[in-house]
Amino acid sequence: MPVGKVRYWDTERGFGFLTQDDGGDDVHVRASALPEGVTSLKRGQKVEFGVVEGKKGLQALSLRLLEAPPSLSKASRKQPEQMVVITEDLIKMLDGLGNSYRHGRYPDAKAASKVATVLRAVADELEL
Repeated sequence: MPVGKVRYWDTERGFGFLTQDDGGDDVHVRASALPEGVTSLKRGQKVEFGVVEGKKGLQALSLRLLEAPPSLSKASRKQPEQMVVITEDLIKMLDGLGNSYRHGRYPDAKAASKVATVLRAVADELEL
């Protein structure tokens, strides 16, 4: 069975195109050829597929996923050097917040909002 990668996939319309690793023509693939439980494909995802010559060219009859789709979020992840700076700034912000609480004061709304925003951003980065 030929092996290739997903060149294009339109979830709404339920079809896409695959490029063959051996350099042959692109292969049209419909949602009905996807394995059970798979509803969409991602560009660059490696697949193995059965091919038949249809009225409009090559078409995939069945498809098997060879690797998980590439993670776009991990590709856009911040570099460790950037995270060092962000983490150090967060520690300073939390230290100031802790000092306010030690003196029996709540932080003002502007400072609290800033700390919460940075905390959420760091949490999102850690969960990738």
